[in-house]
Amino acid sequence: MEGFGEPDRVENAMCDDDSDQEPVDIIGDSDDDTGANLPAQHGPSSSASQQYPPHFSTLNLEVLGQQEDGVNTIGGSSTEFQIGQSFPNKDEAVLSVKDYSIRRGVEYRVIESDHLKYHGKCKQFGKGCTWLIRVALRARKGTWEVRRYNGPHTVLATSISSDHRQLDYYVICARILPLVRANATVTVKVLQQATEADYGFRPSYRKVWMAKQKAVAQIYGDWEESYAELPCWMLGVQSTMAGTITVLKTSRVRLRGEVDESMVYFHRLFWTFPPCIEAFRHCKPLVSIDSTHLYGKYGGTLLLAIAQDGNSNILPIAFTLVEGENSELWSFFLSNLREHVTPQEGILVISDRHNGIKAALETPETGWLPPRAFRAYCIRHVAANFALTFKGKDSRRMLVNAAYAKTEAEFYYWFDIMRTENPAMCEWAIRMEYDKWTQHEDSGGRFGHMTTNISECVNSVLKGTRNLPVTSLVQSTYGRLAQLFVVRGQTAEAQLGSGNEFCQALAKAIDRNLRDSSCFTVTLYDRHQAEYTVAETTPTGRFSLGSYRVSLKDHRCDYGHFQALHYPCCHAIACCAYSHLNWASYVHEVYRMSEVFNVYNQDFVPPIPEGLWPPYAGPTIIPDPNMRRAKEGRPRATRIRGSMDQSLENQPKRCGLCRQAGHTRRNCDQRRHTTGGNA
Repeated sequence: MEGFGEPDRVENAMCDDDSDQEPVDIIGDSDDDTGANLPAQHGPSSSASQQYPPHFSTLNLEVLGQQEDGVNTIGGSSTEFQIGQSFPNKDEAVLSVKDYSIRRGVEYRVIESDHLKYHGKCKQFGKGCTWLIRVALRARKGTWEVRRYNGPHTVLATSISSDHRQLDYYVICARILPLVRANATVTVKVLQQATEADYGFRPSYRKVWMAKQKAVAQIYGDWEESYAELPCWMLGVQSTMAGTITVLKTSRVRLRGEVDESMVYFHRLFWTFPPCIEAFRHCKPLVSIDSTHLYGKYGGTLLLAIAQDGNSNILPIAFTLVEGENSELWSFFLSNLREHVTPQEGILVISDRHNGIKAALETPETGWLPPRAFRAYCIRHVAANFALTFKGKDSRRMLVNAAYAKTEAEFYYWFDIMRTENPAMCEWAIRMEYDKWTQHEDSGGRFGHMTTNISECVNSVLKGTRNLPVTSLVQSTYGRLAQLFVVRGQTAEAQLGSGNEFCQALAKAIDRNLRDSSCFTVTLYDRHQAEYTVAETTPTGRFSLGSYRVSLKDHRCDYGHFQALHYPCCHAIACCAYSHLNWASYVHEVYRMSEVFNVYNQDFVPPIPEGLWPPYAGPTIIPDPNMRRAKEGRPRATRIRGSMDQSLENQPKRCGLCRQAGHTRRNCDQRRHTTGGNA
């Protein structure tokens, strides 16, 4: 009987929510001398209303060949250029020349490049090849035209390389733009594969990462301008939906030792919406808090508060953008969460054991000290920390099973196995308070939930937002939540209209308990029909006690499920049947269909047009330069990898030029061959 109320079982607790991480430190990697830009494809500002397409998990390479209306394409890739051939602008011309060279597998040098002309020659010009091209501006027509062309190439590439000089991130951006538009979460590795499939060359991770950031900026708005548009959007959404909470903190900008009053650095932002505030009043009295890294041009951390309705559906209810994780930043988030969203008494907070969270929760000013609130640990994070000291899946599973145990007998069954296996494992575990990581000691505060569910929240509701500019990220939470409330609200209304008294998950659990309750012998010990014993004629589980005490008045059973999950277990249902009582009166209100409907009853409203937003007269908000990914060095992943991260160890590093193992780009034979050939 391990059904409803136990949504995050041992297997899920061990799941890893990692996807391919975006790097932290990346800067431009174009080898071209021109610094050409992509064709003028001016996307909407990041504050404008965006329609985020549904993301799909599989790559469709055909998207590379699909161009939307109004989007310029790269021309001249498969045919020779012609004298008089025209292009709408210089960027189109340059991209066409690059595309031609890449597909031919040859490289060229830029001889001249300015606002009037673009002149290139083959790298082997004068050594057997006469290829050259000159494109110039026709001022009268406003177009660029091929004025001179010697082609095709008469020599082949002198070496075989996995990359191409002209395959810079401007060209890559033009090719991957449809993929990024269709799915902002598409990983850099997938885009690498897509580019290789299209061109036959595999560009470096850095080039493709920069190309993706450029594509995201074209689709969702410029990264820097997005910070300046943030206060405007905040005023707009507050005008759209009264009661929206936004708390923005900035810091001063100092130039040459003096404060610049016209600009401020973005520091941190807390926001939530009225439907989320109202929804939590009808959710289970617990909230999960966790963080996830941002993967865009500027780093940062998104802090989340996640609630759960009676049907175990997760619902993000509050967000905060900060520069990292420490006690000060967590205190900012938790104090605003307590003040604006979760003022209820006695709620449970599920989190990892981060020192910053611990310090913030123990600060009296934040309002999270007992008895107003209680804390519990996410068992997934506890198990990950445990695995750092004690290797092996069996050891970790024993700890998780002990944590999930709903009775003291079951807990000590697993604890004794751990002690037999290695006494040090038990010594490690008892250093934590039992009520913070074991289910049988939490007084039912968890409602059966043992993890923070951050991965499910990111994958189901916030997918792709971590790759967006800041205003688009904040704005997307409004649109995503609006869609979520519509879908779940319609579902709850339909089920309520069908006469369902309880949510579907509870109905299934009760059906199982009703079937199991038929094989018990019940004895009443109280004339008020409150205290019983239930003897099993057939054991109901692996840790069956044979006989159980049941208190309907206190909602308790020795089996543990009644008090842990807040609905009658099979033994309690047998007692209700014996005394002709309605078991439904012992079900927590949160499981009633009317209460699930109330979670999504308050609707979002369409945002008002940008032109009708109240004017913003404050200083311009700019990104903190310290939050930009480093300009030099190898890209670094944002995540601190631990035992939860599965990686292949002892894999040889590969050359960045030829992609072979055993050497680096600096001492690659292909590089020496190419250099010698160009001498």
